[in-house]
Amino acid sequence: MTTEATLPTTAASPTARQVWTRARGIALALVLLLVGAVAIAVVRSDARHGELDPRSADPYGSRAVAELLADRGVSTRVVTTLAEARAATGPDTTLLVAVPDLLTERQQTGLHSATTGSGGRTVLVAPGGAAVERLAPGVTADPALSVDSTLAPACDLPAARRAGSADTGGIRYSTHLEGDACYPSRRLATLLRIPDPSAKASAEASAEGPPGDTVVLGARDILFNNHLDEHGNASLALQLLGSRDHLVWYLPSLSDLPDPDDERGFFDLLPSGWLWGTLQLFIAAALAALWRARRLGPLVPEKLPVAIRASETVEGRARLYRKANARDRAATALRSATRTRLAPLVGVPVAQADSPESLLPALSAHLHGAHGDGQTLHTLLFGPPPGDDAALIALADQLDALEREVRRP
Repeated sequence: MTTEATLPTTAASPTARQVWTRARGIALALVLLLVGAVAIAVVRSDARHGELDPRSADPYGSRAVAELLADRGVSTRVVTTLAEARAATGPDTTLLVAVPDLLTERQQTGLHSATTGSGGRTVLVAPGGAAVERLAPGVTADPALSVDSTLAPACDLPAARRAGSADTGGIRYSTHLEGDACYPSRRLATLLRIPDPSAKASAEASAEGPPGDTVVLGARDILFNNHLDEHGNASLALQLLGSRDHLVWYLPSLSDLPDPDDERGFFDLLPSGWLWGTLQLFIAAALAALWRARRLGPLVPEKLPVAIRASETVEGRARLYRKANARDRAATALRSATRTRLAPLVGVPVAQADSPESLLPALSAHLHGAHGDGQTLHTLLFGPPPGDDAALIALADQLDALEREVRRP
């Protein structure tokens, strides 16, 4: 018996074309997701360009407020560093902190120290829980936001009473300090005015003007260009920012370098809600894994509703092997089945059919060495997989021929 020389092993792993065919749907979805994210980022960056900047005329800029204040004799100066903001404090100055949450803990503490006792007004725009507790000690931010954006004053603060309803709905605050709590939402204020309790501020106020205080504003809307003409927003903004001759508008920037010992890490920059949400996702994934991994019990055989011919099953499996280019697995199945049938014919137990040491000597003795030596039989029954489809067909023919030879009387 002769055998055809085998080529190097062909792996059953899919080709590059097959990988692309299977993965192109996912790749297309990822590309669309990336394009959508870029488009949204571009749109949002255009809409939010110069947000809360008194020099910006964009919808979310604050140039309109600065222009109206200038008409009333109030000068506006933009500063971008903590040192400039601290140096500008004084009894004739209103210091507006546009984004208090961007400041580090040490910067917030330093800014509070500079404004305390200065006799001026400090306006904090929508500070979060940690920021408001350092910049305005005694004030606490509630985690639940206001439901409505437009609220009524409901307080005795003259500026609020003259302005009427305004878009202050946002972060809600509570305090035990004396002051004015205005524009309440569910019994918590969205605008607080806290007088400066220091004796120095009182002395300067009696000699040079109104007493120093801190205003905590729960939302930014009354400062935006596109909301200034709504309700009493303009009146409230002008009264809060125009009580002194000078307005210093503090916009934290990249040039405002924090202390190296006070830099925040990646997780410090994430809002607490994201961390809690991620934890809940992990818990849900663990519960889903436990649910899917539960034991379903032993397999129960079930009769098929129709009879399927063995030839159809063989043909179906062959097509699957061919689609996956799994010639090695097909050859292994053919050789294993042949060895299992040949073993009893040559007096070898079926359990030892896959052992060359047991099967090949008995097979050679049965054939009396007339149809091939042990090496030829070893290559045919235990050799490497064929390199192409033609070699696989030749292997099947040779196995059939060998089995017919052994069965021949």
